[in-house]
Amino acid sequence: MKRMLFVYNPHAGKGLLKQKLSEIVDIFVKAEYEVVIYPTQAYRDAYRKITEMTEDYDLVVCSGGDGTIDEVVTGMMEREHKIPVGYIPTGTTNDFANSLKIPKDFLAAADNAVHGSAFPCDIGQFNDDVFVYIAAFGLFTDVSYETKQEIKNVLGHLAYVLEGAKRLFNVPSYKIRVTHDDEVIEDEFIYGMVTNSRSVGGFRNMIGKNVKFDDGVFEVTLIRRPKNPIELQEIIAALLIEQVDTKHMYSFKARKITFESLEEIPWTLDGEYGGSHDMVEIMNQNKAMELMVPAKYVDELSEDENKLKKFTFLLHFELIFDILIEHELSDMAPWSSGQDASLSRWNPGFDSPRSH
Repeated sequence: MKRMLFVYNPHAGKGLLKQKLSEIVDIFVKAEYEVVIYPTQAYRDAYRKITEMTEDYDLVVCSGGDGTIDEVVTGMMEREHKIPVGYIPTGTTNDFANSLKIPKDFLAAADNAVHGSAFPCDIGQFNDDVFVYIAAFGLFTDVSYETKQEIKNVLGHLAYVLEGAKRLFNVPSYKIRVTHDDEVIEDEFIYGMVTNSRSVGGFRNMIGKNVKFDDGVFEVTLIRRPKNPIELQEIIAALLIEQVDTKHMYSFKARKITFESLEEIPWTLDGEYGGSHDMVEIMNQNKAMELMVPAKYVDELSEDENKLKKFTFLLHFELIFDILIEHELSDMAPWSSGQDASLSRWNPGFDSPRSH
């Protein structure tokens, strides 16, 4: 029989998972797993459990918010033998789960964890640390880890919005040198994020279009310091309509990014405090972890879908080109092959200038 470790945060998402726990375990057992259940006891407990794991498991399933999946993946990345990870999201925002099309319903997510497809997903290296879907600094980035769990449970996503709104009246900025792909940007920023997600804080279109989770690059968004209240209003308006304002923002893709600053800047990794740094190097670990996703969405999440589209386009183009060439050759055939006797210069009736 296959073996599974099920790690869950009993406090995430108003503790609603407890009501479905027996049904979730039943789904796992019917999928022929022997299940070991571990409720986390403290901050970083899921990380500790994964790094200290000595038993052999075929699958690890975790349940909680973005912080829980971050702890489990971070722990798994430190192991020599990496095991596929399934995820049942029970947090407040669940950006990464939404991006990967993992069902919101607990039972459907549990079914996906055991019957979905193991998708090789990019993971972020942040100096000596790891992040799953976002590394960020500046405006709003400390909202998640400074908002109390009790407030998150009562207010849900609104808790983040309310806590973030307080910061608009006191926006810090940082002078940073950003290096990527032989390009250097030196500017003053109020916010920056390096992401592998289609949603951040509930905002879906800020990151850019066509985000893939196994393409080996991150999406980078940097917001410049506004020079006056009007520019701040323009930035807020762009955030509200979820659009990149190129006048006030930088947006690009990169495999490796370096941030250098004169002062230490606090960072957040997947919504949890990632320390303060004056030098940060971020690398994309391409297809470093297998995460369980719905099989029907694998092509949509993968870079291979783009390759397939390009291949199909080239195939169609080549077919059309062949037809055109064949058509042209068929029109030229009587002249080039000489098979039409009436037009051949070997025919006595053919008036060739060379014969005179």
